[in-house]
Amino acid sequence: MTEFEDISLEEMISDGFDIVTEEINLSDFAETDKNSEQKIFPILPVRNMVMFPNVVIPITAGRKTSIQLLEEAQKNGDFIGIVSQKNSDLEQPSEKDIYTTGTLAKIIKIIKLPEGNITAITKGFHRFKIKKIVDKQPYFKAEISKLKDTRPKNQDEYEALLENIKDLALKIIELDPNIPNAANFAIKNINNNDDLLNFICTNANFSSVAKQKLLEEKSLMIRANQCYEMMHEDFRKLELRSQIHQKTSKDLDKQQREYFLNQQIRTIQEELGGGPESDVEDLIAKAKNKKWSKEVEDHFQKEISRLQRQNPNSPDYNVQRNYLDFFTDLPWETYTKDIFDIAKAEKVLDKAHFGLEDIKKRILEHMAVLKLKNNMKSPILLLVGPPGVGKTSLGKSIADALGRKYVRLSLGGLHDESEIRGHRKTYIGAMAGRILQSIKKSGTSNPVIVLDEIDKIGQGQHGDPSSALLEVLDPEQNKSFYDNFLEMGYDLSKVMFIATANSLSTIQTPLLDRTEIIQIAGYTLEEKIEIAKRHLIKKQQEENGLDAKSFKLGNTELKHIVEAHTSESGVRSLEKRIAAIARWVALQTALVKEYDPKISLEKVDEILGVPRPKSLSEITGVPGVVTGLAWTSVGGDILYIESILSNGKGALTMTGNLGTVMKESATIALEYIKAKHDELGIPQEDLDKKNIHVHVPEGATPKDGPSAGIAMLTSMVSSFKNKKIKPHLAMTGEITLRGKVLPVGGIKEKLLAATRAGIKDVILCEANRKDVEEIKKDYLKDLKVHYVNRMEEVIDIAIEE
Repeated sequence: MTEFEDISLEEMISDGFDIVTEEINLSDFAETDKNSEQKIFPILPVRNMVMFPNVVIPITAGRKTSIQLLEEAQKNGDFIGIVSQKNSDLEQPSEKDIYTTGTLAKIIKIIKLPEGNITAITKGFHRFKIKKIVDKQPYFKAEISKLKDTRPKNQDEYEALLENIKDLALKIIELDPNIPNAANFAIKNINNNDDLLNFICTNANFSSVAKQKLLEEKSLMIRANQCYEMMHEDFRKLELRSQIHQKTSKDLDKQQREYFLNQQIRTIQEELGGGPESDVEDLIAKAKNKKWSKEVEDHFQKEISRLQRQNPNSPDYNVQRNYLDFFTDLPWETYTKDIFDIAKAEKVLDKAHFGLEDIKKRILEHMAVLKLKNNMKSPILLLVGPPGVGKTSLGKSIADALGRKYVRLSLGGLHDESEIRGHRKTYIGAMAGRILQSIKKSGTSNPVIVLDEIDKIGQGQHGDPSSALLEVLDPEQNKSFYDNFLEMGYDLSKVMFIATANSLSTIQTPLLDRTEIIQIAGYTLEEKIEIAKRHLIKKQQEENGLDAKSFKLGNTELKHIVEAHTSESGVRSLEKRIAAIARWVALQTALVKEYDPKISLEKVDEILGVPRPKSLSEITGVPGVVTGLAWTSVGGDILYIESILSNGKGALTMTGNLGTVMKESATIALEYIKAKHDELGIPQEDLDKKNIHVHVPEGATPKDGPSAGIAMLTSMVSSFKNKKIKPHLAMTGEITLRGKVLPVGGIKEKLLAATRAGIKDVILCEANRKDVEEIKKDYLKDLKVHYVNRMEEVIDIAIEE
C-alpha cells in the first residue's frame, strides 16, 4: 500500500514540483501508442489524495509492493492506474476498499529517499474505470475502460466560470498564510482551461471524498460548478479566520494596555506604603489552574480588579479576599471519572449491604444508562424507611461503586434558608451555603451528596430551608444553582443527590415531586441474622479490641436475640445487643477469667437481661381484643384494640389518644353493627341497653388513620357476641358505612411487623393483593394472608365459633 500524505499546491511548489520544470521535460512523456497497446494496467491505491488528468504529482511509497509496482512500471514504460482508498487507515486495502474510478498516469522520475522509501513524480493522462481485477499478487492488476469528459455546450459560460475559479483561487492564496506567493505564478501560467480546473481540483483543500466525486463527474461544466461552490465555502472560512485574527489582535492590544495600567497602580500602591501584592498574586496563580467558562473568568477578573483597588486596611478588603478565596477553591468544571464496571459495582454494593435489592437495582440501572449515554442528569434519589436499615451508609457504597467523592450533609433541625443558599457577602460572618461548601470539600463538581434526614428540616424566622432545596433537587433548575454568597450560578446537574427520610408526611409535596422515591422496608429475621454474621459481629469485635475467635454467636443465638431482645425494622438495636455481649467478653478478657467463646442462649439472657414474652395468646385470648397492624415512622408495628360492654343506653366512648379519623372509624363501625345486627346475630336489646368502650393501649402515643377500621368493628362484634378472636390473627383495612373493606398503605412494613410478632394469619383488603405480591415470598413463608371485600367475610374469618 502506498504511504502518501496529502501534498497541497503550496507544498508542491515549495518542494520544486512545478507544472513545467526545466529539469524534467514533460513533452518527453506525452501519451504514446504504448497506452493503446497496453491491455493490463497495474493499480496503485493511494491515501488522502485524488489524481486528475494533466497534473503532475509526487507520490511517496514505503511498502515493498508499491515500490515494486512503481519500479517495474518505469522499467517497462507502462502506464499505471492511480486510485484512492475509501478508508485511509487501512494498511492492506482489498478490492472492496478502493474506488473504481481513477486516473491513468505515467511515471516521470523516481527519486530514492532514506530508509528505503521512494518518491515517484507522476503525470496524469486519462480518467478510467476498473472493469475487472485480473491479478492481486504482488499488486493489483486490472482491465480498464477509459472515460471521456463531456465538453460544455456553452463554451463562453464555461470560460467565464473558469475565470471566476482562477480569481477565487488567487484570493484564497492571498488570505491563506500557509500558501507561498509562488502559487500565484503557477496558476497564472496555466493557459488551458481544462488543465486549470484539474490542477485546482487536485490541490484545493477539499476532502478526499469530495475530490473523488469531482473526478467521477464526466461533465466538465458540472465539475467546474461543484469546484467553484466548494472553493467559495473555503474562502468564507478563510475570511472568518482572518476577521477573528484581527479581532484577537485588538483584544491583545487592550489587554496589554490594561496590564500597563495595573502595573502603574501597583507602583503607586507601593509608594503609598505597600500594596496587597501577595494576595492578588496568590489568587491569580490559583486561578490559572482552574477550568471554567468565559463567564466565570470575566467575573473573576472583575472581582480581582475590585480587590486591587481597595485599601488593605479597610473592612471591605477582607470581605473581598475571603470571597475570592472561596471562589477559587470551588472545583468549577473539575469532575471525577465515573467507573462503569457494573459487575464490580454490584459486588461493592452486595458486600456492603445485604438485601435492599430495589435500591441496588436502581443504582446499577443508572450506571448502565450513564455508560451507554456517557452524559446524563444525575437522578435525585429519596430513600424512605425506618431507622437502622442502612439508608445513610448506602450513599457511601454508591459513591464507592461509581468512583465518586462522598459527602454527607445532615439537615436534621435546619431552620434557616441561608444554610442552603448562603448569606450575602456584605454581611458580617457571611459564608456560602452548605451545598457549595460540600462541593468545595469534595474537590469535584460531581460528588455523591447524601442529604440526611430531609424530613426533619425545621422552619424558622429566616425563611424555609425545604423551599430552598426545591432548586437544588430539581434536575431542570440546578444547572445554575444560585448561591447568595457566590453571586452567580453554579452547575449542580452532575451531582448525585441522595436524600434520606423516615417519613414522607413532613416533606413538602413539590419537593417529593422532584425526587425518585425508593421505599426501604425493614429486614426479615433471616436478613437480620445474615447482616449480624457478615457485618455487625465483626464491627463490634474491632471496636472492642477483640479478635475473631473471642466470641461466636450461632444462628440460634442470633435468632433469639432478634426475637426476644429487639423489636425493630432495622438493625440498630441488634447491634447494641451484640455490642453488650462484646463488652462482656472484653471484661472477662481484662479480668483474665475463663469463658466459653461459644455464647449460649442462657448466657445471652444473662448478659442482656430478661427476654420479652413471645406469645400473644394471653392478650388476645378474651372477647373484644383484636390485633391490628399499624405503620409508624420507624416501620411497621402491631397494636391492640380493646372493647368492653357495660350497662347503659347504647353510648360509645373512646380512649387511647386517638385522632379524628380513628374516632370516625369507631363511629362508623358501631353504626354498621346497629344497621346489620340481625345478620350479625346481635340482639337489639344489647345495642339499646349496653354502653361500649373502645380503647387502644399505649395511651401516651398519638394514633390516627383509617387502617384500624376493620379491627374496631371486629372488636365490637366480638364483645357483643362474647366470642373470642382466633389466636395469632391480625388485620388492617378501612371500612365504609355499608360494610365495604377499602385498601390501606404500608403493607410491606405491616406484614414484616406481623411476622416479627409471631402472627400466623392476616386479613387484608382484596385491593392490597398487588402490594403483597411485590414482597419476596421468603419474607412471608410462615404467614397466611386472607383477602376480603366486605366486613361479613372479616367476621367469618376472625371470630371463633
